[in-house]
Amino acid sequence: VQLQAFGGGLVQPGGSLRLSCEASGRPLSHYAIGWFRQAPGKEREVVSCISSDDSGTLYADSVHGRFTISRDNAKNTVYLQMDSLKPEDTAVYYCATSIWTYCSARGRNVPEYEYDYWGQGTEVTVSS
Repeated sequence: VQLQAFGGGLVQPGGSLRLSCEASGRPLSHYAIGWFRQAPGKEREVVSCISSDDSGTLYADSVHGRFTISRDNAKNTVYLQMDSLKPEDTAVYYCATSIWTYCSARGRNVPEYEYDYWGQGTEVTVSS
């Protein structure tokens, strides 16, 4: 499966962006999808995840209540709506397919190494 992430850009603090992750090659409905980000000089971190059937989501504490993940399996696309953006949200954002259909199980979030296909990343800059 090939993933393409887009929708990044420059936005002022407090603004909004919607990222999209489009897939080709296989139906996205087979996978849980995660959004990750990597800020300059920092390690990549998980931002959000949505299960294959849209029954479960998870969010990093830093984005909870500001970001919303959703999916449209008919369009083979997963979205990340980002509101109330802060300068610390500045990063390159990546989407990836999990090897599982879920984001977490038995209290354990799916670790990054269990995401196998990655998009190329889209850059988000939050600055005035």
